[in-house]
Amino acid sequence: MKIMPMLLAGALALTTGHLWAASGAEDSIERLQLSSDTLQAMINTPDKGIPEEVLNNAKCMVVVPHLVKGGFVIGGEHGRGVATCRTKEGWSAPAFVSIGGGSWGLQIGVEGVDLVMLVMNDHGLQHLLSSKFQVGADASASAGPIGRHASAGTDWKMDSEILTYSRSKGVFAGISLDGAVVEQDKDSTRAIYGSNPSFHAVLSGEVRPPSSTRKFLKAISEAAHTSAVAEAK
Repeated sequence: MKIMPMLLAGALALTTGHLWAASGAEDSIERLQLSSDTLQAMINTPDKGIPEEVLNNAKCMVVVPHLVKGGFVIGGEHGRGVATCRTKEGWSAPAFVSIGGGSWGLQIGVEGVDLVMLVMNDHGLQHLLSSKFQVGADASASAGPIGRHASAGTDWKMDSEILTYSRSKGVFAGISLDGAVVEQDKDSTRAIYGSNPSFHAVLSGEVRPPSSTRKFLKAISEAAHTSAVAEAK
């Protein structure tokens, strides 16, 4: 008589697992779409977006739609996004990331911020490939130049590991991420890939992009191509 409850419990656990996997995949696919929309918006904003030269020199990009910043007395950030890097065959399969961390400051309220982080050199690339790093302690980050073209007087091309861009309610501004930890979002990775390949494997082009990520990669390629054509004119 005890067998039936055990079978029912097992069936329930299996069904719950399948529902979680489906929900996790849907959430991750939606994040891919939101990330591509965020990048497009931050590139195409006239005279206030990401400069073409900056985007065309970026080795990788990390997009976090609706990063939540705020708090009372203690401020913090938390968000989930997507990263991709340039490879010989084009942009890599997406790696799912989470970003979180706290900072002391007199802050009141909660604010949703769209965030783009551009990895500009090999040092920043190696930190990203490690699957976990802390902004400020491991990799330096600074607010990137804004406008159709980057000023020749800025040093972004020489020594900036990561350039950050943020948008809140349509307004672009610099953002401090010191202390924030960027790491692999294992739940979303497993939901899309069926396993947890490392950032290095995914972002180096060793992992084949699943069909569910192709729309995102197409949007990224088109955004980068549009930026390259605009810079050449």
